[in-house]
Amino acid sequence: LCFRVVVRQSKFRHVFGQAVKNDQCYDDIRVSRVTWDSSFCAVNPKFVAIIIEASGGGAFLVLPLLKTGRIDKSYPTVCGHTGPVLDIDWCPHNDHVIASGSEDCTVMVWQIPENGLVTSMAEPVVVLEGHSKRVGIITWHPTARNVLLSAGCDNQIIIWNVGTGEAMITLDEMHPDVIYNVTWNRNGSLICTACKDKAIRVIDPRKEMIEKAHEGARPMRAIFLSNGNVLTTGFSRMSERQLALWNPEAMTVNEMDTSNGVLLPFYDPDTNVVYLCGKGDSSIRYFEITDEAPYVHFLSTFATKEPQRGMGYMPKRGLDVNKCEIARFYKLHERKCEPIVMTVPRKSDLFQDDLYPDTSGPDHALEAEEWFDGKNGDPILISLKNGYVPGKNREFKVVKKNILDSKNTENSGPANKSASQTQSVVSTCFSKISIVPNNTCILEEILKEVKSLKDLVSSQDKRIAKLEEQMSNIAI
Repeated sequence: LCFRVVVRQSKFRHVFGQAVKNDQCYDDIRVSRVTWDSSFCAVNPKFVAIIIEASGGGAFLVLPLLKTGRIDKSYPTVCGHTGPVLDIDWCPHNDHVIASGSEDCTVMVWQIPENGLVTSMAEPVVVLEGHSKRVGIITWHPTARNVLLSAGCDNQIIIWNVGTGEAMITLDEMHPDVIYNVTWNRNGSLICTACKDKAIRVIDPRKEMIEKAHEGARPMRAIFLSNGNVLTTGFSRMSERQLALWNPEAMTVNEMDTSNGVLLPFYDPDTNVVYLCGKGDSSIRYFEITDEAPYVHFLSTFATKEPQRGMGYMPKRGLDVNKCEIARFYKLHERKCEPIVMTVPRKSDLFQDDLYPDTSGPDHALEAEEWFDGKNGDPILISLKNGYVPGKNREFKVVKKNILDSKNTENSGPANKSASQTQSVVSTCFSKISIVPNNTCILEEILKEVKSLKDLVSSQDKRIAKLEEQMSNIAI
């Protein structure tokens, strides 16, 4: 095979993967069986979200990271879609905000309470309507706040300003066939798409460049590397799986195997290591990308007995730097989610600077309006020397847009946040994130808990009244 090269020096040669113990897994979860090639799982330093089977619509679970063990069948879900959920993505600038795309042709944005769900959530903060067919791809802008990209089976890409609920950019004539995936580059100035017409497109909202990619007609994936080059996974004409690196000097293609599963690439821009997780495979392969030929260097393979239905990938700030953890995956089985830890063995207990250069933090570099006006901003980096410590709960409010332009507060009360107002997408926006004194934070948390308990009591009262009415009808 082309990966058999002379042994080269690399600090990642001895990276080893290890699955956690059973009691640290998330058990008894009915993972979605929908036929769509997304990861079905999204992770951040606070929550793991998993798309699940749901009758009468679409739903996904949101579990606090520490809520391991068996998950009760009655555990609350996020269940506002009327069709199966196909993709989910956590906002990189607020660990309590998640977006979802569905077969019902809508994109929804949700705010998860501080300690997770107490009751099932059916009303999103924002509904984004613009696609005419199912929405299978959702991805947030890496550096601009409130910018969300969606792609649907109508071969359209829409870039939204979630703050106003408006579709700001619609790319509806660039892709003649189904879009397999879309990714942003590091500062969010470009997007890269893989399409069923066997082309990779690198697109700026104002420019377009198209390059041919893999010859096979099966699904492929494309991601940006930190230096601006593009890495793709796909199939040859003989249905062999391939990994290809596209750079201005040369194109490097590596033949993998003849399995059918789509290879999902996960890339760490800090270490230039890419992990390939095949749907239906029972292994994770990892490679190091360098500036020296052959550019893509095979490192090793982590193998297990059970095949994976999907995979979640933890952001760097969610890792345990004290254990030299450089990646953590959340592998979906048929009925459970199993974390897998990737570690570089080191004898020293000191902080390993070479493994943990400054990485992207949760703060945004730009506002949505600045990015749509043409500005670009590099990620705001943070140090992991003392481990990432999450800040105070970032307040997230939904306010009628016209209130920002006038002092009319008639509809600003929480009692007026009905489903119809929630679904009026053009009239919603995210408030600025504000830092408040400790006492105020504690008071707000208590008030939120009281409100959630009141809501729970109210919903149970309605349910009891409904059951009593049904029983009286039966008695008659």
